[in-house]
Amino acid sequence: MELFKNMEMYDYEQAVICQDKESGLKAIIAIHDTTLGPALGGTRMWTYDTEDAAFEDALRLAKGMTYKNAAAGLNLGGGKTVIIGDPRKDKNEAMFRAFGRFVQGLNGRYITAEDVGITVADMDLVYQETDYVTGISPEFGSSGNPSPVTAYGVYVGIKAAAKEAFGDDSLEGRTIAVQGVGNVSYRMCDYLHKEGAKLIVTDINKESVKRAVDEFGAKAVDVNDIYKQDADIYSPCALGATINDETIPQLKAKVIAGAANNQLKEAKHGDMIQDMGIVYAPDYVINSGGVINVADELIGYNRERALKKVETIYDSITKIFDISKRDGIASYKAADRMAEERIETMRKSRRQFLQNGMNILSRGR
Repeated sequence: MELFKNMEMYDYEQAVICQDKESGLKAIIAIHDTTLGPALGGTRMWTYDTEDAAFEDALRLAKGMTYKNAAAGLNLGGGKTVIIGDPRKDKNEAMFRAFGRFVQGLNGRYITAEDVGITVADMDLVYQETDYVTGISPEFGSSGNPSPVTAYGVYVGIKAAAKEAFGDDSLEGRTIAVQGVGNVSYRMCDYLHKEGAKLIVTDINKESVKRAVDEFGAKAVDVNDIYKQDADIYSPCALGATINDETIPQLKAKVIAGAANNQLKEAKHGDMIQDMGIVYAPDYVINSGGVINVADELIGYNRERALKKVETIYDSITKIFDISKRDGIASYKAADRMAEERIETMRKSRRQFLQNGMNILSRGR
């Protein structure tokens, strides 16, 4: 890998290679941008095929957090950590405490949390060595399981998308096809059911489907049939890349809004659904309730305040649709533009502040 070429291409600020021989720690902390504030992003543990692959993943994920945090209106930049190893057998206390010391050494430029392959218990060990960690156990002042808050944010975002598509954000009587009924999606379905929506669900886990049928009166369908349902809204809440060449022709829904990450298989698919008149709520904006929630821990967690901030996802989604129409671009591009405009505004403000300071010093001479 051409390290500096890759970092310069997307203007990354910093990459930290962390190793601790005794514990077996091999980690990469990537900080993409701190214009809006310290970088916040989770730690992922994965069995990467190569060290290059791990580095590329860290960079990609860190940039994604810059956009997610900016679009969520947080005063935080983007960063991410990947730990190379098998989360099922390579973990130990010394590893996470060593990692915590590396995070502490960055003196607040980077704040971590759990991600794929990492548990709250792992983060509790990191917390033994640094204050720059969120998503720890509630007894340490954390918010606990973020799934309910993430679900609430997705629900709010669905309402905003419905308003754009149908002129009314009421979901009563709307048919919503939900792909995946995991922790976040189950709680989202609860909100939808209470508002009077009709649910169609699918999941590879039959017990999850049965629970949705029993508790919400949902209709169960085969995993391959969810796309072609006569639904107002398709809500992808499982794997990524479900909006692709094969599924798009099957869609009858007028709205796509759900909790899954990386819903578009390729950028072109965002343009395709835009051309079809389908309203798309960009994934990293609608599912940002979790990061909004843990960000509140940084100022002393208050659940009511966090939920009020999560409710602004409605306004963010609405603004994205406005930018989409203003600039004649698909909504996934509009989400990026909204984040970039916020970051650039802060950069200009800082440059002006520094220039004013230099002018004052010059006059003083």
